[in-house]
Amino acid sequence: MSQSPRIAALQRPDRYWEDRARRFAGDGEGLAAVCSYGMPRFYNRSIQFVQRLALARWLRSEPGSSALDVGCGVGRWSRMLAHQGAIVTGVDLSPTMIAEARRRAIDEGLGERCRFAQGDLATLDTGERYALVVGVTVLQHILDRERLRAAIARLAAHLACGGRMVLLEAAPTWRQTRCDSPIFVARDLETYLALFADCGLEPRAITGVDPAPFKTLLLPLYARLPRPLAVAALALATTLGAPIDILFGRRAVQSSWHKVFVLEHAGGRRNAG
Repeated sequence: MSQSPRIAALQRPDRYWEDRARRFAGDGEGLAAVCSYGMPRFYNRSIQFVQRLALARWLRSEPGSSALDVGCGVGRWSRMLAHQGAIVTGVDLSPTMIAEARRRAIDEGLGERCRFAQGDLATLDTGERYALVVGVTVLQHILDRERLRAAIARLAAHLACGGRMVLLEAAPTWRQTRCDSPIFVARDLETYLALFADCGLEPRAITGVDPAPFKTLLLPLYARLPRPLAVAALALATTLGAPIDILFGRRAVQSSWHKVFVLEHAGGRRNAG
């Protein structure tokens, strides 16, 4: 009998993400490959919508500027930036994700502005620095603390002087373990801030994403419920949470489960002045 994807993830994260990509990257928008594994389409679309709202202010690029999209998945943020005129490099652990991201970019007429490559963030070296570095729900899947620090250090090394880094991660203000799994850990806000400082990064801004508590209360129970009841409960939680997340997500930083970190090199503003 084959191992479950979650057990395999403990041993080989690359195999886990490749398995996910082969199952879901080509399905519709590919959200099941990059958002929440095995969840209904309406739920992943709600995640995508809230993430777009949270990131809209920060994912802006000048035509011809350079951007790096780490953990790019099917290239949803790479294509957004390329449509603005940016020259984007997308990197992902899974070769199937990379192939799908490349296909989608070409289909949208963005092949000349998007370059995709397979790579591990903890050892990444593209040989370039970028005006914008983007990572959406990537660090929360790096379970080992040393590899996490190495990944953040590589992000800092790829950020140009005066550039902007935008990361969206599960980062509750206070440590909570109820949603942790063999592929995911919700590190608290202070842990991330300490790691950023250790790697020479400082926050320019921290904004919220999803302060509504209903989904995070339900998710640990979801797999234990009968499927029809689980889906109905998830639909209710998503419906109740949507107005809260849409109206208050960016401002309700302390109560938000995910947060957007807008970072720059420490002293960057002082050096620029």
